Amino acid sequence: MTTRLFLARHGATQLTAENRFSGPSGVDLSEEGREQVRRLAERLSGEPLAAVYCSPLDRTVESAEILARPHGLSPIRRDGLREISHGRWEGLTRAEVEERFPGEYAAWEEDPFTFAPEGGESGLAVMARAVPVIREIVGAHPGAQVLVVSHKATLRLILSSVLGFDARGYRDRLDQSPACLNVVDFRDAVRGRLMLFNDVSHYAACPRTPEGNLSSWWDPNDPPGGIA
Repeated sequence: MTTRLFLARHGATQLTAENRFSGPSGVDLSEEGREQVRRLAERLSGEPLAAVYCSPLDRTVESAEILARPHGLSPIRRDGLREISHGRWEGLTRAEVEERFPGEYAAWEEDPFTFAPEGGESGLAVMARAVPVIREIVGAHPGAQVLVVSHKATLRLILSSVLGFDARGYRDRLDQSPACLNVVDFRDAVRGRLMLFNDVSHYAACPRTPEGNLSSWWDPNDPPGGIA
């Protein structure tokens, strides 16, 4: 018996457009983000969803409500699905963080999985709270199809854990575009198979380019592996 999870990121926000760190910040969807999510809702409208779960942050709740509406469902909020907290970096651009907190940024670029900026979370901490929620959802809906709406870093860490990837490289090697769709099939609450990843064909003709995205790894002005 296979349980299928549709894992979606919320739509774009103004902070997304400005390439700023936005973890638990109370930021709303932009009009572009709402249109992205509406298109995803249309794509999923024919799927027999048993439930919709989401992070409690405003941008994910609004996204989940749009996605759940065609199915007559009300999103179920789970705190463990919220976005990673960047502490005192919240709302800043990468360049601003590099300038104000160069030591922290260097350590974070080296290992974002175990290092956390002051007042923030490490990737390990996010994985520790998010993965049990995914296992709970799979266990509660055997043989069903379920939608989970979360965030960029949180989804990348969930996928790293479920698929057995080295999570130390989650920022540089995995992307999650706004309102993207991932599909993972589970035979049990632990083992999953990735069936679709970071798909945005419902609103874009091709994947976005990797430049920027808050990582110096993909900055064409910096050498790969450098901290800039």
